[in-house]
Amino acid sequence: MQATIGVIGGSGLYAMPGFTAEEEVVLETPWGAPSEAYVVGELAGRRVAFLARHGRGHRISPSELNFRANIHGFKQLGVERIISLSAVGSLREDLRPLEFLIPDQFFDRTRGRESTFFGDGLVAHISFAHPICPQLADLVEVSCRKVGVRARKGGTYLCMEGPAFSTLAESNVYRAWGMDVIGMTNLQEAKLAREAEICYVTVAMVTDYDCWHPEHDAVSVGDILHNLRQNAENAARVVARAVADMPAERLCKCGSALAHAIITEKSRVPEATRKKLELLIGKYFA
Repeated sequence: MQATIGVIGGSGLYAMPGFTAEEEVVLETPWGAPSEAYVVGELAGRRVAFLARHGRGHRISPSELNFRANIHGFKQLGVERIISLSAVGSLREDLRPLEFLIPDQFFDRTRGRESTFFGDGLVAHISFAHPICPQLADLVEVSCRKVGVRARKGGTYLCMEGPAFSTLAESNVYRAWGMDVIGMTNLQEAKLAREAEICYVTVAMVTDYDCWHPEHDAVSVGDILHNLRQNAENAARVVARAVADMPAERLCKCGSALAHAIITEKSRVPEATRKKLELLIGKYFA
């Protein structure tokens, strides 16, 4: 069961509406089990694999996510592009709930999360100055416009550790730094997707303002759940449009991200490490 396009569903999005001929695929990876079975099916005439990031029923905390297994599972399925959907808080007055941001930068505030496939005798340093695939970002922005979802492209996603939300002091500092949205998951996905030579874009779906906002305490759980549901419905429409319009050819550099990144001499790479990473590095060690 293969697919060329992957979709990661965040908070509030645990299935992919519009799928036909869908089938669950349970995978094991060299890094263990992904968050959930992948659902592979037809969407807008294309083969798509969907993964619920936190598992169905939202069982897995951001700090507990097996990011390496999740991304490697997509690679095993043949996925070349990933659209990642993520619920976020806004750090800007003009970026309102129910709007989408397609960030082009990340800022890391996590602690000790696994965010590389490499190590154990094989060193690789990917270029990550521009962590989002520009071709995929352009496509998603246009798709949002076509289906009538308010969205803007460009900005910085601050990735915090969680699972608790920010203190007021932290939130104000992040605003002073010029951050745009805050979430808990997408930086590690972006790094690993780049190492796996998979195009990656984040669709950051604003559910509320972070705690810096004077009206933050007036927002109820019901309000946030309503925004999660509405964002999920909008995201499904955006994804369907993006999948339908996805060009066959990748014009970016994501597919050759490892071409000049592997530093270790081939003869020095331990056989066990080489075998573990075969899916990622095989074409460079042929």
